[in-house]
Amino acid sequence: MLLLWLTGCSGGSGSQGGLSPSSKGASVAATATQPTATQPSATQPTATQPTVTSNARGSQGRPSPSASTATPPPANNARGGQKNTTPPARWRPVLGTTWQWQLSGRPDLTVQAQIYDVDLFDTSADVVRRLHAQGRRAVCYFSAGSWEPGRPDSGAFPGAVRGRPLEGFEDERWLDIRRTDLLLPLMAKRLDLCRAKGFDGAEPDNVDGYANPSGFPLTGVQQLRYNRALAALAHARGLAVALKNDLDQVSLLAPAFDFAVNEQCAEYRECNRLGPFVKAGKPVLHVEYNLPLASFCPATRPLRFSSLLKHEDLGVYRLSC
Repeated sequence: MLLLWLTGCSGGSGSQGGLSPSSKGASVAATATQPTATQPSATQPTATQPTVTSNARGSQGRPSPSASTATPPPANNARGGQKNTTPPARWRPVLGTTWQWQLSGRPDLTVQAQIYDVDLFDTSADVVRRLHAQGRRAVCYFSAGSWEPGRPDSGAFPGAVRGRPLEGFEDERWLDIRRTDLLLPLMAKRLDLCRAKGFDGAEPDNVDGYANPSGFPLTGVQQLRYNRALAALAHARGLAVALKNDLDQVSLLAPAFDFAVNEQCAEYRECNRLGPFVKAGKPVLHVEYNLPLASFCPATRPLRFSSLLKHEDLGVYRLSC
């Protein structure tokens, strides 16, 4: 989706990742260092677990006993049935939390991770209940900035809001995020489903169309408006929400989001740009695809990132720093 250049260099438009279309074509090489920490453990799929590839991708804590499930939406207050406008309480992930990101294959619930980030549509409410029973948190992944064929609600997106294909994912189309009148109700329904299944948080993907050849004349201001609206929709449902990539706008968006999910900031020399999240005590869930652990873990540990090495299919395989 070192040590010297992580704090001083940035190598992209702020939208990156092996699975994120905006990261394609970047060619910054990473500098390897020698491992200095304990050996990681790999998690591999078992032979008894059938693999069913999801059409989602990544661009695609163990909580305390008193906060193991999401808080339900508030009821109306006692005065004439008026709605309580106070946002419902929500889970707030903390720095240093461990995580697993699995968007393809049958979820392996034996991975020792406090947060599971899994596909909204492909993950059942039963899986979420089982995660909660183990004291874990669950985050629902969905694309908020692209149209994907084959999703249960894909027919609800008018052709007029579908733009150019995403690089590397020719069957997907960028969305015209200016049409909030059409898109936000659809995203609200997805977040309703996320909440109904019992998820604790949401990861809306592809929220940097303005920095990509979307086919629409999108601006940074329009992207900020759309992303903040997504965060507000999630919070209104008692869900924590992640900012996915979009590094150019991190300083402006970090106050509205609860954590960050980033792909390949080490490879593209831009991890320092996620500082506003860490400074605010909000975790950065970070993944690399092409670098060995020894080349990025010594750099991301001091930054207090929760860093993983994953394959680009985002299956069970996982190595952690």
